[in-house]
Amino acid sequence: MSTDLQLIRAGVEHQPALGNLLELYIHDFSELVPRDVGDDGRYGYKNLALYWSDNSRLPFLAKLDDKLFGFVLVTRIPEPSGDGETLDMAEFFVLRSYRRRGLGTQLAEKVWLHCPGRWQIRVMEKNVSALKFWESSIAKFTGQPTKSTRFMKDGVAWLRFSLDSREYRITAVELTCPPARPRG
Repeated sequence: MSTDLQLIRAGVEHQPALGNLLELYIHDFSELVPRDVGDDGRYGYKNLALYWSDNSRLPFLAKLDDKLFGFVLVTRIPEPSGDGETLDMAEFFVLRSYRRRGLGTQLAEKVWLHCPGRWQIRVMEKNVSALKFWESSIAKFTGQPTKSTRFMKDGVAWLRFSLDSREYRITAVELTCPPARPRG
């Protein structure tokens, strides 16, 4: 495990780098969900700018030895019961050359500890490698076998994993996820 893994809250100045990494992410994902590029040769991510204007969205970059290797996009969503909020792992990406080294698991753990709370991680059922990754990472973080709930969205089967990262604090210096600002 590397101690040089950095989780960086992406500022608007990081938007071009994050946009470029999103292109690679969408390209990888297009094996599961076919998608064409636009006339500009890019897939595009229409909601990217919202990560700097909507306080319910949190963009993060991941670096190892000061080199970008991935990103995480988090969204805060209201609990259906009206009892607080859930943090959603909206997008999670590690460059191929950095995979299978434990860095993705370390990155997920840093995000969960940086933003303590109730979390959901949604994975397409046919995304077998992502399912294995999340089952392993969540089990390692919680020390318990994972449980998921199957649901359908637009005719596609998904699995939802849930955890509460407030139950798994570590003794290292803890960072906190910025609180949501009232909309106005």
